[in-house]
This record gives sequence, structure tokens and C-alpha cells, in this order.
Amino acid sequence: MSTDSPRPGEWSRAELLARIVTESQRHYADYSLFTQAMADHVGLHPTDMQCVSLLDMEPGPVSTGDIARLTGLTSGSATRLVDRLVKAGVVERRADPDDRRRSLVVLAPAARERIGAAWDVPGRAFGAVLDGYSDAELAVIGDYLHRAAEVGRAQARRLHAEGRP
Repeated sequence: MSTDSPRPGEWSRAELLARIVTESQRHYADYSLFTQAMADHVGLHPTDMQCVSLLDMEPGPVSTGDIARLTGLTSGSATRLVDRLVKAGVVERRADPDDRRRSLVVLAPAARERIGAAWDVPGRAFGAVLDGYSDAELAVIGDYLHRAAEVGRAQARRLHAEGRP
């Protein structure tokens, strides 16, 4: 565990919760800066980089509609995003074996290799942070991140549904 973390009982629950909120906000801001830097490094727009990351986590090819759902973009914006990525050689369109009228999107092997190589050093650095935690602590961190992501997706849907005031 990191050395600057409080020991059990050292901070009150309110102090711990306040720290988590502050550190979460700092993490989101810093990760946005990192995403921008990584996107610049590999020659992509940050939204394109987000799409690439999401595609990399998918078990197989996805439709443009799936990309819209994963990224929160409209279907038209997702189509333009895919068009840009195809033109840049980052993704490939493949015929959907179940529906000839539809195509599926998959990361191009060369782009997967190029972007994977760019992630090598940062990936090791992020991994080194996690090396200091026990398996039980990693389970808690993983659970928190999963639950927080679910809340984030739900709140994004709610905000989009409400529209602007």
C-alpha cells in the first residue's frame, strides 16, 4: 500500500470520503491530460483514442451503433468517427456474417500493434503503482472502479435524457 495513505483509524470516515472525492477529481483531470498526450503521441484525436481503447476491450468486431453506445456519440457522429478511423488505417470495416447490409468495425492489426507499443511504458508505470497493493486491496480497487464506472454511465444517460436546462 502507498506510504502516504492513512492507517486504519487515523482519519475519520468523513475525511476519507472527502479525500476520495478530491483524489477522484484529480484522477479524472490528470487522466484526461494523459489521454490527450497519448492521442497526440499516436496522431489521433482524444475521442478517436477513446474509441480505440473501447474497441480494444471488446471481444470481437462491433457495429457503428455499438460504437455510438460505447462512446456516447450520436449515430451520425459515430459513423463520422469510424470513417475517420478507417481513413487513418486505425480500424477496418468487415462484413457482418449475419447481416449482409451491415458492417462491423475492428481495430486494424497494424494500428493495434502501433498503439500497443505506445502503451508499453505507461502500462508498466501504471502496473508499478498496483504492485504495492495486496490482492485484497486490488479486489477493493477493482470493485470500486467497476461500480464507479456503472454510476458514471448511468449519470451520463440521465444527463443526456434531461437535456440542457
